Amino acid sequence: MFTGLVQAVGEVTTVTRGADSAVFTFTVEDFLGDTKVGDSISVNGVCLTAISLTENTFDVDVMVQTLKLTSLDHLAVGSFVNLELAAKVSDRLGGHIVQGHVDGVGEITGIEPGEKWQRVDISLPGHLMKYLQPQGSICVDGTSLTVGELNDGENSVSVWLIPETLRKTNLGRLSVETRVNIEVDVLAKYVERLLKRGSE
Repeated sequence: MFTGLVQAVGEVTTVTRGADSAVFTFTVEDFLGDTKVGDSISVNGVCLTAISLTENTFDVDVMVQTLKLTSLDHLAVGSFVNLELAAKVSDRLGGHIVQGHVDGVGEITGIEPGEKWQRVDISLPGHLMKYLQPQGSICVDGTSLTVGELNDGENSVSVWLIPETLRKTNLGRLSVETRVNIEVDVLAKYVERLLKRGSE
């Protein structure tokens, strides 16, 4: 379980690809602390398991299904990623409940800078739009954000990023056509499931 509050930005240092899997190595300063092999780490919003660790690096196995369903398949050496360690029961839940289970991949369609903010427009898979609500929550590459505007006709969402978010995450490095991992609010999915099953 995560909160969507990015704790560090790491860099891909090696990618070893197999026939239907890959091993990624990430380098990150002052982040791993007491992390152990087997612990969960959110990488661009994808819950992955650390398989080996040094003071400033960690390795993860990524299976074929994860590569198919997320944007991790597009990572290369030098890519920057958002990182978050699994939440502790005693932590403040400053963002929203994030599982690290990506619901789909979106694409950046527009970026508009402002004096104290940056507007980002993201095209989403159409089936995810029903889970979104203005001023609700959305997780973009592991970052908890507030939904600003929705365009159901174009299957797109707009979010506004403050300077702190741009500074502390990889979202400040976004460009048009960048693919991003999307996780919608799990509570909306549970409500949908409950209503569907309750009517049967």
